Amino acid sequence: MTAPEAIHANARLVIDQLGPLSELGERFGYNRESVEWVEGFIERQRVRPDVRAADKARMVQVLGSFLGECIVHTYGGEWRERDGSWGVFFDPSNAAFPFSKVGKQFDNGTESGDSILSFFDAVGIVILKRPGQPPV
Repeated sequence: MTAPEAIHANARLVIDQLGPLSELGERFGYNRESVEWVEGFIERQRVRPDVRAADKARMVQVLGSFLGECIVHTYGGEWRERDGSWGVFFDPSNAAFPFSKVGKQFDNGTESGDSILSFFDAVGIVILKRPGQPPV
């Protein structure tokens, strides 16, 4: 399986596994409302004493894939690798790195300013300010 295929599979896993746990029902998908729910999920997981480093690393990969797919579905862009890190690229100088942001939220929490929802919203602001870019 290629890296992009793994990313897509991980994102789909979030929809299949966490969607039913959320109260969003059919609305759970590649959208802001679901990013908000996943942010709360991360906050609940990060404080659990039974979450091992390996569990956290796996969740960063799976939830980072989902966050990136939400960005792609909402704002456009495409997955690419740069310097060993995968991100969503809009052009050569504008990219979002969702795995990094999910990891930071796990490490620091929203109270320290590491919010995947704020990150998601900020991507939209940056994309809207790009010349020639249609509004989302």
